[in-house]
Amino acid sequence: MKTTLLDCIRGTSVTKLEPGELTQHIGASFIPRRVIESLSKDLLEKMKIHIEIPGLLFIDTPGHAAFISMREKGCNVADLAILVVDINEGFQEQTHESLKIIKEYKVPFVVAATKIDKIPGWKNQNTTSFLQSISKQEESVVEELDKKIYMIVASLAEYNFDSERFDRVTDFTKQIAIAPVSSITKEGIAELLALLAGLAQRFLREKMRCSGKAKGIILEVKEVKGLGLTLDVILYDGKLSREDYLIIGGKEPIVTKIKALLLPRPLQEIRVEKKFINVDEVAAAIGVKVVAQNLENAIAGMPIRATKDEKEIPKLIEEVRIEKYVEFEKDPNGVIIKADTVGSLEAMVKLLEEAGIPIRKADIGNITREDFIEGELIQDKYRKVILAFNIKVDEQTINEAKSFGLKIFTSNVIYRIIEEYKQWIEEEKKKDVEAKLAILPRPVKLRVIPGAIFRNSKPAIFGVDVLEGTLKPGIRLKREGKVIGSVKEIQSEGRTIHQAIKGGRVAISIEEAIVGRNVFENDILISDLSREDVEKLKEVFDYLRDDEKNLLMEISTS
Repeated sequence: MKTTLLDCIRGTSVTKLEPGELTQHIGASFIPRRVIESLSKDLLEKMKIHIEIPGLLFIDTPGHAAFISMREKGCNVADLAILVVDINEGFQEQTHESLKIIKEYKVPFVVAATKIDKIPGWKNQNTTSFLQSISKQEESVVEELDKKIYMIVASLAEYNFDSERFDRVTDFTKQIAIAPVSSITKEGIAELLALLAGLAQRFLREKMRCSGKAKGIILEVKEVKGLGLTLDVILYDGKLSREDYLIIGGKEPIVTKIKALLLPRPLQEIRVEKKFINVDEVAAAIGVKVVAQNLENAIAGMPIRATKDEKEIPKLIEEVRIEKYVEFEKDPNGVIIKADTVGSLEAMVKLLEEAGIPIRKADIGNITREDFIEGELIQDKYRKVILAFNIKVDEQTINEAKSFGLKIFTSNVIYRIIEEYKQWIEEEKKKDVEAKLAILPRPVKLRVIPGAIFRNSKPAIFGVDVLEGTLKPGIRLKREGKVIGSVKEIQSEGRTIHQAIKGGRVAISIEEAIVGRNVFENDILISDLSREDVEKLKEVFDYLRDDEKNLLMEISTS
């Protein structure tokens, strides 16, 4: 769910810790019963709801359209989903993607219609209850709110979902409840939490009973001072105990033993919590930090299983074995991408495919020598790069990459990596074009200025107007189809210059030219370009000025 809404419920600010203020990993937070009761007390009493569940475990998935796979993982382990929709903006691309996933996994859900405080004329009533607040708003504001809610109702109807504002729902088994809410003023939080708690108790009783072996998913692999590598895990089924055998999914599943189980304090985000409570056993659903050995190759996004019985390990290994982390069309001349988690890798693949950037290799973990060897085989100089998300890259790695002709782009914001890479390509192409243009003869058209003959021969020196194109030393000039010689030097106001462009008035010297024999006043002189010169100039055609383009086309067709 949207991190700012979750921050509002917790009374924390995880959003401020997110690079680029975008949630880029799945996070988990437990909201205990006492907090739900505190925020929704009056409403619960009015609705005669007695909360029996210990609380709600919220899973926060990235909202941006690129992070579909991470939302899928979130939905895959969820019993209830909150679809967060900006009431003023309506459905966005990621809203549609989320709904498709919710529908595919058949997850019951409610809609949190956020940012009601941005509705024109809305007045904060200093209450967590939407119903109390709406009763004190002006009629025009209520009408505007309803109009926006029915836009959401219409969008949901496109997916065959019948929906209504929560207080108008007649049957929660058949209609989707829409809860208007503000993350800023907290108005509507009471109803949203009461709604979730009530739906969970009423329709998910069977799922609340832990059954079978422990099943979970790794949120993050973290180095913790004094503990070494640890796993942040969402346990969505069964129980996990200290000394259980832990089986971690991947291409080569890991088998280890749980040394300790640590719980974050209530209302804290497991990814950012610093203080934990040591426990012997936990039951689903919960976010827990697992301490164990041999976690070096554990990867965020991977499934986990646990058992007390050593004989069950081979079966569980096969259950969590993964052949490949991500599906993509391999291109021998594509880039190499590395990421810290499966979800991040999938998001990168999606963004690169949308940008039309081919991929040679996509993998998880630190940059290795194997990546350099692979990268050395890439033929396209603009694709000889490694795009690394949330990976630590030291000076030694950067220098080793250079020795293989590779450049590394790294950041903890996925979009920034791709933007920087695209910008680099533009700059490199510009440099390459400038280097090509520096040695290529350019199209130019000159007019010999009457009365500006300074020397008749050896070399002939005379003034010219540059009518079109670019004049450079070394260019061969022709008059009426016949070559008169090559430009030896260009001068402007007594100074030697390296080039002159359209509109320029300069003096030129030509060793072979003889004024009065093969060059005359008012003559039009044009650069003599070979077929090879023309073809090379066409390769950089987009970088030529318009006057150069027109003249080149004239020369190539004459």
